[in-house]
Amino acid sequence: MKKNDETIINEETNEEPLYCIGCGAEIQTTNPKEPGYTPQSAVEKGLDSGELYCQRCFKLRHYNEIQPVSISDDDFLELLSKIGKTDSLVVYVVDIFDVNGSIIPGIQRFVGDNPIMVVGNKVDLLPSSFKRTKVKDWLRQMVNKAGIKPVDIELASAKTNQSVDNLLDAINKYEKNRDVYVVGVTNVGKSTLINQIIHQSSGEKQLITTSKFPGTTLDMIKIPLDNGHYLIDTPGIIHESQMAHYLSPKDLKYVSPQKTIKPRSYQLNEGQTLFLGALGRFDYIKGSKAGFVVYADNNLMIHRTKLENADDFFEKHAGELLNPPIGKENVIPLQRHEFKITDTSDLVIEGLGWITVPKGSIVAGWAPKGVAVLIRKSMF
Repeated sequence: MKKNDETIINEETNEEPLYCIGCGAEIQTTNPKEPGYTPQSAVEKGLDSGELYCQRCFKLRHYNEIQPVSISDDDFLELLSKIGKTDSLVVYVVDIFDVNGSIIPGIQRFVGDNPIMVVGNKVDLLPSSFKRTKVKDWLRQMVNKAGIKPVDIELASAKTNQSVDNLLDAINKYEKNRDVYVVGVTNVGKSTLINQIIHQSSGEKQLITTSKFPGTTLDMIKIPLDNGHYLIDTPGIIHESQMAHYLSPKDLKYVSPQKTIKPRSYQLNEGQTLFLGALGRFDYIKGSKAGFVVYADNNLMIHRTKLENADDFFEKHAGELLNPPIGKENVIPLQRHEFKITDTSDLVIEGLGWITVPKGSIVAGWAPKGVAVLIRKSMF
């Protein structure tokens, strides 16, 4: 698959450059540490088979192994800035489990006057008690607050193929004979969603590299549509406030839910603490006895203790009893954020989960320095 219609000719060899059909990076055989590296023997095999992948994508597809590459945030933003110069529909994918961490500040600056359709992906993770109509209304309020006025809100699950048909119908309704750009921060499931669209449209499977690790798409990938236009997968903007950027692949699996979340309820008195592994902490500082509901990966260990003992408990048990991260050498110091709750709200630790907190209480949330902790309108 070519990257675009206007392929640049290599002046030295007079040959067209080759591109990885997984991530879009230009294939090169000289520097294993740079995007697009592929051994020459693999290039020849890929050309023969018609499926040419860079070494990084090959290892992701077959071994779920991430390889670091040298590409800057500015490179991602420069690619996205090109969208504003086009006449396109922008499909903006957010992780419904981590909406706040999915927000791209000033996205309108990148897309200009192009209409935006917001897609809440990973809806399969939400408990069945969450009604879709209320979730859509809630999501609209969240993106409106961020200055985004979408033409439509859709919910889908790229992993389970849930409601992808409805999403395709909505795209067909709003694209109006234009290209369709799919944008979002890393780790929201953009490429997986496009894989589902490709599969439903053409029967092809896994043309774009997918991974639960951030940053797998390195350039824009153009997929031809039946109307002569393109569906275009773009690189993810990296949000340093997301938990995924502070964890090893081994620990990441404990904070990236793969199955429907089971809410966990706790009756707390003031002066009690909940540890979410060693990656998050919740202190109930002041208020009457009340119920608190935790929404996080089902495998994430939650431990209750007294607030007065919490600091010593963390110092003694982080990395061992309290995990992830696994191993004391991997423990990340936590930073405190205090809030006075005036209405039923969610205390969010970006990329880890959230805790529904009753009004009239004073609480504190802790997370690794750099990971955002905030209060938002309760989802449920």
